[in-house]
Amino acid sequence: MTTASARVRAQASYEARTLLSNGEQLLVSLLLPALALVGMALAHTPYLGPGRRIDLVVPGVLAMAVVSTAFTGQAIATGFDRRYGVLRFLGTTPLGRGGLLAGKALAVLTVVALQTVVLAALGLAFGWHPTLSGVLIAAMFMLLGTFCFVALGLLLAGALRAEAVLAVANLIWVLLVAVGGLLYPTARMPGVAGQLVRLLPSGALGDGLRAALTGHDLALAEPVLVLLVWGGLGTLLALRTFSWSD
Repeated sequence: MTTASARVRAQASYEARTLLSNGEQLLVSLLLPALALVGMALAHTPYLGPGRRIDLVVPGVLAMAVVSTAFTGQAIATGFDRRYGVLRFLGTTPLGRGGLLAGKALAVLTVVALQTVVLAALGLAFGWHPTLSGVLIAAMFMLLGTFCFVALGLLLAGALRAEAVLAVANLIWVLLVAVGGLLYPTARMPGVAGQLVRLLPSGALGDGLRAALTGHDLALAEPVLVLLVWGGLGTLLALRTFSWSD
């Protein structure tokens, strides 16, 4: 008889393979971040702040990739699993609902790790020089960001019908990439807008990764707190509202 941990690992492996074999998911989670990295590395505008441009571009692209996989990809995949009864079926198997959610979380972490390796290698090819002393802090931000956006993705997937999840998740992704502080530092945004975006999980993740990997001074407690609050609220609301079937 297989153990609970073995069932979770098997489910995580299945979920990761599904994510990696989905062309649309690969487009959003890897190809678009890679294109953003190349485009922003070669361009001279917008101005991202003092320091080498590539050193500011790569952390923002890593933040973008986290949101792509943990939020957009997971919300859409879970929404359609819910629509077709996959969640309801798996919830009645020995895997259980807790095992299913744990498997999804492990799958997302696996894909995020692979994304990070590929995008970091691309950044190094463009001359990226991260501050090595901040790598562990950056890893913490990646984990917090993954936790936060998976929670928000599951909240969305469990509350709306699959077609609505597809539209809303993609719209939110576009807005966060454009004006959510992922690629463009909140410190460069005008006045109140920058202050508000700093309080979004996207702004906190982008600013935290840039600060950690460039060695720039930043009160890291604030972005950590923002991610924890959004992640905690997303988790609590998802637990209260998530429906396992349409």
